[in-house]
Amino acid sequence: MASSGLKPQRADWQRNHERLLAAARPLVARDGAQVSFEEVAREAGVGSATLHRHFPSRRALLDEVFREAAERLRRRGDELLGGDPGAGLLTWLEELTVAAVETRGLSASLEADADGGPSSAEGCHGVVRTATVHLVDRALAAGAVRPGISPDDLLALVTAISLATESDSAAARRLLRLAFDGVRP
Repeated sequence: MASSGLKPQRADWQRNHERLLAAARPLVARDGAQVSFEEVAREAGVGSATLHRHFPSRRALLDEVFREAAERLRRRGDELLGGDPGAGLLTWLEELTVAAVETRGLSASLEADADGGPSSAEGCHGVVRTATVHLVDRALAAGAVRPGISPDDLLALVTAISLATESDSAAARRLLRLAFDGVRP
């Protein structure tokens, strides 16, 4: 995905950009906001100068990785609106929890590093909250969750579980399923 606002790039530029992002995703999942620029370049098979031409700062790299994650979540939230309301909400919460576990402090880093412009963390929060509101509303209307459950309650639960299980998505899923049993009527 080319950075927004840029003119179309040459094919080799685009290939390098995609290779850098593909290399960065698992490294960010493992190391979070402390990801090594040098390791990203090495894993992508490009030099440090190429990495810096594409991403002049760690923030620029993290920002794009985070934007991609937000876009994947947005699409997934839309998909889940078409199925069973209870199962869709649980699936959403599980996938959201795993995404939070796999971004390892990225949201906090981007917010702390904000330089006055809109951060990707803010954009992602809006995407996540909107999808959660829609899925909770459907689940409430279908009687799939207890009355009084709020999207903010569930987002707080996801945040707490992701912080408690950092880098262990299996534990995050297990804890979320346990908690979700208390959300069902």
